[in-house]
Amino acid sequence: MARVVVDPITRIEGHLRIEVETKGGIVTDAWSSGTMFRGLELILKGRDPRDAWVFAQRACGVCTTVHALASVRAVENALGLVIPTNARLIRNLIAGIQYVQDHVIHFYHLHALDWVDVVSALSADPARTSDLAQSISAWPLSSAVYFKGVRDRLQAFVDSGQLGPFANGYWGHPAYALPPEANLLAVAHYLQALDWQRDVIKIQAILGGKNPHPQTYVVGGMAMGVDPNSPTALTVRRLSEIAELTARARDFVEQVYVPDVLAVAGFYKDWAGHGAGIGNYLSYGDFPEGAPDDPRSFYLPRGRILGRDLSKVLPVDQASVAESVAHSWYTYEGDETALHPWKGQTNPKYGGPKPPFDTLEGSATYSWLKAPRYEDQPMEVGPLARMLVAYASGQADVKTAVDDALGALGVGPEALFSTLGRVAARAIETSLLVNRLGVWQRDLEANLKTGDLAIADTSRWDPTSWPDHAEGWGFEEAPRGSLGHWIVIDKGSITNYQMVVPSTWNGSPRDAAGHRGAWEEALIGTPLADPERPVEILRTIHSFDPCLACAVHVHDPAGGPGVTVSVV
Repeated sequence: MARVVVDPITRIEGHLRIEVETKGGIVTDAWSSGTMFRGLELILKGRDPRDAWVFAQRACGVCTTVHALASVRAVENALGLVIPTNARLIRNLIAGIQYVQDHVIHFYHLHALDWVDVVSALSADPARTSDLAQSISAWPLSSAVYFKGVRDRLQAFVDSGQLGPFANGYWGHPAYALPPEANLLAVAHYLQALDWQRDVIKIQAILGGKNPHPQTYVVGGMAMGVDPNSPTALTVRRLSEIAELTARARDFVEQVYVPDVLAVAGFYKDWAGHGAGIGNYLSYGDFPEGAPDDPRSFYLPRGRILGRDLSKVLPVDQASVAESVAHSWYTYEGDETALHPWKGQTNPKYGGPKPPFDTLEGSATYSWLKAPRYEDQPMEVGPLARMLVAYASGQADVKTAVDDALGALGVGPEALFSTLGRVAARAIETSLLVNRLGVWQRDLEANLKTGDLAIADTSRWDPTSWPDHAEGWGFEEAPRGSLGHWIVIDKGSITNYQMVVPSTWNGSPRDAAGHRGAWEEALIGTPLADPERPVEILRTIHSFDPCLACAVHVHDPAGGPGVTVSVV
């Protein structure tokens, strides 16, 4: 047996260590370790529940709006508030554009370099690259002159010797399969996506006041003016601007991102046989198109799939969620093996080797992530889980899109249970949601034209109207997967707050029964062509789009200043 350690995993949010054991070049066991302490939940104790979302969205600098939304939903659930139609549609638009931007960024800037050999692009023929581009899409930036310009820029970058994030790439690795022209095409679109994503996310700034960390959420709805005739509110002109940005987003997704995913996947069909993982999938569902708290109105349905059985979608009840710390650097008072988040505890107790260390081997506890389980079962969450649940539920848009993608790749539904399946599911979901944005924008405009300007239910804003004790659950299908915030309120203040985020589900260590988390299980059976350059490990881990910043945080119980900023 040989042990391979990748620490840190780069091109993710936060700090992650992956260790694997190999035999004969195949991964036989794996350990996922979040290497920073989680403490944000402690910071929320004692605070006003109406302010919780402002703190909660600081869990991450990328996944900001999703934590804000889950947090206000938790308080609304505790207090029995139902938000108005306008607020529901605005929240859908903010969350929807987050999906579109996040998924595109993930493919090009976080995941593509696991499949794309940047150095190989230097030997590409611009004319043949142009032919390839025009064979898969009508995107206008596809001339030989354009691709020659990109190749020249890339050569100048390499010649400068200042390679930055590209310096330690596994260039020339035998696991890379793309021809030089496909590599140059991907590099060109990598650069285009940088400008595109900055542009389309303006939708979130228009509706949220700023991005990241939007400022217009409020318990009961949204804190913004909605009046088609007011120059300071959400006007017809602003809605038209959102429509234009949505169209721009849709063009890039349909003419660049999705064709690129299909083109790259065509050279890596063997990866439909790697990374299957645990085979259990969970989706809370999201994007309500009717009653905000009625799962039957969700565009993406709620449900569970067990054992890769697409013939049956099981119900989801948040009461069945519990977190184990049997192999985590936490302890529970009373030696409980697992706790529901309303009774959850965040008690750090580091029990691993003293850093720096070569390996976690022999450590009974090995991560700052807890181990969430649904009815004691590990679950995978994320775009693949959502698309599988929707597909098995018979959601018409998803079923058509998935069948079309499988047909284009020439593979069957079983290919979805893989690393390649996660990549494809993310692209399918992006295509569906970028088109759904237009539906929600038009619905919002039509509702405002009826004279309905309600934006928030403030009937329970006064804490004197609250019960002495209340518990609430706020869900959100974040781009990376099922996100839950659980809050306990006593006499107007937060007495417990727990966040179970997508990367906690997927990146969890083993539980008390010894069941691996999704990342760990997905790595079993992975072939490594060169253990010194384990790009194959990165392919599967990146297919989940990890966000350890959401899953683990820093907390200083002693307080005191951390950083001093002086303005001169």
